[in-house]
Amino acid sequence: MAFDGITIHALVDELQKELIGKRISKIAQPESEELLFTIKQPKGNIRLLISANASLPLVYLTNENKKAPDTAPNFCMVLRKHIANGRITDIQQMGLERVIRFTVEHLDELGDTREKYLYVEIMGKHSNIIFCNHENRIIDSIKHISFQVSSVREVLPGKEYFIPKQEGRFDPLTIQREGFYSLIQGKAQPLFKAIYSSFTGFSPLVANELCYRANLDGDQSTASLDETALQRLWEEFDRLLKDVRDNRYTFTIVYSKLDNHPLEYAPISLGIYQDENCTSMDSLSQLLETYYAKKNAYTNMHQKTADLRKIVQTLLQRNRKKKMLQDKQLKDTEKMDGYRLKGELLQAYAYSIPKDVKEVELFNWYDNTKVKVTLDTDFTPMENANRFFDKYQKLKRTRDELSIYIKETENTIQHLESIQTSLDLCENAADLQEIRTEMENASFIHRKVTKKKKKQEKTAPLHFVTKDGFHIYVGKNNFQNDELTFHFATGNDLWFHAKQMTGSHVILKTEGKEVPDHVYEIAAQIAGYYSSGRDNDKLEIDYLRRKNVKKPNGAAPGFVVYYTNYSITIHPCLDEVEEIKES
Repeated sequence: MAFDGITIHALVDELQKELIGKRISKIAQPESEELLFTIKQPKGNIRLLISANASLPLVYLTNENKKAPDTAPNFCMVLRKHIANGRITDIQQMGLERVIRFTVEHLDELGDTREKYLYVEIMGKHSNIIFCNHENRIIDSIKHISFQVSSVREVLPGKEYFIPKQEGRFDPLTIQREGFYSLIQGKAQPLFKAIYSSFTGFSPLVANELCYRANLDGDQSTASLDETALQRLWEEFDRLLKDVRDNRYTFTIVYSKLDNHPLEYAPISLGIYQDENCTSMDSLSQLLETYYAKKNAYTNMHQKTADLRKIVQTLLQRNRKKKMLQDKQLKDTEKMDGYRLKGELLQAYAYSIPKDVKEVELFNWYDNTKVKVTLDTDFTPMENANRFFDKYQKLKRTRDELSIYIKETENTIQHLESIQTSLDLCENAADLQEIRTEMENASFIHRKVTKKKKKQEKTAPLHFVTKDGFHIYVGKNNFQNDELTFHFATGNDLWFHAKQMTGSHVILKTEGKEVPDHVYEIAAQIAGYYSSGRDNDKLEIDYLRRKNVKKPNGAAPGFVVYYTNYSITIHPCLDEVEEIKES
């Protein structure tokens, strides 16, 4: 979600606690629309990142530094001139708008104390960072907005700073019950839209969460609300705003259960996402840094894998269509036994069949029935029998060959589906290169010809540890699956895999210890989570000792067989384990 007024309110509370009274040590502008302030603290410096980027505007505290350009941009030079070594004396949110005002106290050229204001507007494509004097006159801004660009407000040096009024939207911190009822009932809209379009600070996400807490459907019309429903909605609205006034927050990130990518974040708990994975964090800055880092990593990796995904999807469609045609041809071969029977009957009764007969009815001694046989009058009965035997032999050869082709096509589909699952688990360039190499080896894509062959970087599998100290490893692609199963795991380690579907090989290291029942369940849940069936509510997982898992000669990477196993039904998840990042 984008920054809304409630998120800004929570952020301002955090910034006030961390920054008020502190001095600005350095000012840098790493990107064209981004500032990085280094703030002096007794226990070490902290950095404030402010971005007015149209696609990703944000503000948060961080320990990470960014390399600044050798020549500072003009806006950065203006800030250094006026507020370098200045002290932050106040940080305020303007109403519940998406605007933060930093008040900075500094000494002018004569040594007198002066105040300057830095306004940070987090408003999507209209985001800006505006520097003003004590009279609220604009000194400079990171984006200049002329009258030709906006007829509502010019943002240019010398102009007076003001926040454009949002028509029809009111401050929720000051609204009373009667005013709330009037605003909601006065809009013929879906309920969630009526809420966020009536009050500043509310995003569609928070509006939907408010409806959920009031046990109402956010898409229902406001006209359908009775007095009881309005009362419940007001009570939840009032409760939420009381938490905001008192700065009581639950910093929440929501991850997709399907592929673990970040879906949403908010400074409040999100009951509407109770079916996804929700994680709480200690601070909003930590939440924002984590969310956007993972969001960017997921987006970048998804873009990098897009070409391979398209190739895999095209090949899957082609092979599934081929399999369908092969199955149809195989069904046609079911006629062959009928041709053989007719040949045998004609051969047995040829002496008694008159010439020039087009159809005869012959006794079938196999089941004591009569069979009608159509004859070609250009041939003798014995020649007709041989023609039926020829058709039988042709269909028999077709069936035998088709059985081989169908098995090959099924193996190809299974291999492609496993690669598709591996692409979902891909985390970095090395993982992607392993998948590309696998596809080249299987001739799914052409091998790139390079002058000098680079040594392929070996990547590590996913590594989890349970609360009672058992280590669990997960292959992210077929190469890793083979490495884990046949080189890393010992014979008595436990091997888990989703039943009859593509997914990761999961190894539970036993280290000679007796494994508690709940650890079996945890390993099975992980195997279900890292499979193509992770979005199922229940999933069957096979498990057995690693020594009983075999790899057929010439089989594709990741393909194994086993004949003696146990099964467990679980709900795919990553509960009760902690991931260990390999260095």
